[in-house]
Amino acid sequence: MRSMAWIMALAVLASAASAGENWPEFRGPGRNGHSDARGLPLTWSQTENIKWKTPIHDRGWSSPVIWADQIWLTTATKNGRQMFAVCVDRKTGKIVHDVKVFDVAKPDRIASMNTYASPTPAIEAGRVYVHFGTYGTACLDTKTAQVLWARRDLKCEHHMGPGSSLMLFEKLLIFHVDGCDVQYVVALDKATGKTVWKTDRSVDYSRIHRFTRKAFCTPILIEWSGRLEMISPASRALLAYDPRSGQELWKVRHGGWSMTPRPLFGHGLLFVIVDYDYPELWAVRPGGKGDVTDTHVAWKIPRGKHMPQKPSLLLVGQLIYLISDRGVAGCVEAKTGTIVWQKRLPGEYSASPIYADGRIYLFSERCQTTVLQPGRECKVLATSELDGRVMASPAVAGKAIFLRTETHLYRIEK
Repeated sequence: MRSMAWIMALAVLASAASAGENWPEFRGPGRNGHSDARGLPLTWSQTENIKWKTPIHDRGWSSPVIWADQIWLTTATKNGRQMFAVCVDRKTGKIVHDVKVFDVAKPDRIASMNTYASPTPAIEAGRVYVHFGTYGTACLDTKTAQVLWARRDLKCEHHMGPGSSLMLFEKLLIFHVDGCDVQYVVALDKATGKTVWKTDRSVDYSRIHRFTRKAFCTPILIEWSGRLEMISPASRALLAYDPRSGQELWKVRHGGWSMTPRPLFGHGLLFVIVDYDYPELWAVRPGGKGDVTDTHVAWKIPRGKHMPQKPSLLLVGQLIYLISDRGVAGCVEAKTGTIVWQKRLPGEYSASPIYADGRIYLFSERCQTTVLQPGRECKVLATSELDGRVMASPAVAGKAIFLRTETHLYRIEK
């Protein structure tokens, strides 16, 4: 029965992706940056192919999430004392709801590049789930914006601010709590907010500096050899859990910490960035039991090869595409780890790329977009530029790209 339920859940996800109408969580319906949308614009400017532009108050790097005619995103005051959920009408760009979800008396210090509203929400029919890391998690009714439940007890010391986003699975809302002081994964009943399971990381952090115990990743789900595995990067290890029980299945040890990119899965391999200071790209075979470090690492691209610190990866066909924080675009063979090409692009990058309408879209922090043709040669199709700063990853729905800058949300459409 559970296998049938999982198959049905996959079918629902596939249907949403095919329709191209919803973007329910960080990196979209497939959790991989892909959209089946067609008819997207190739170029735009402040006066071309912009259907609307809506100011978003205060500050946040969370990505927009989309369900039907609603777009939700989070924002917070610069000092972190107030945190909000904002709903924008997809057709008109008008603000539908603007709800203060949490007051915070004494917010911790965060990194200058971060915000108090960086984790991306998750949305489904009738409900949106917002997350501000240690400061709280809440569920809102999408029609009335009423807060249905809230949790403020799942705390950690982020040190540089929150970053991990939410994932929905069956009746669960799952997220990471990887701080300097505590490190665990938790699943809440999405109807009530009550804890269903909570699993501590099985990593000995006692011998490493407390700042290097943290991570900012978001998990993914895969099915391998008839078993569901939740792939969950943490400081010093990549771990897999049973998503229904929280039981640890296996782990691969590494030396990294503070990772941000969401992992990918394809061709029987998991593709994971395992460090922030000196990022490496590892390909790991899923499955197994216990510590599988010595047997399940298929290949590595070592430090110094322009791997991303913050932007997630794209897998299109047999090739992985990436953009480093400093603007080096790259293409890697998924099965072998061979670097096919690398090319420096203008600017620096934090937003994750998207693949839609047969193209790869890369968004720099200075709001310049470079569109690439997938392939074994680097072919730039177009570039566009808007005003503002971009740190949030974009969303795609219908025939539009929804791009959040530091001050506005844009609907980019022909």
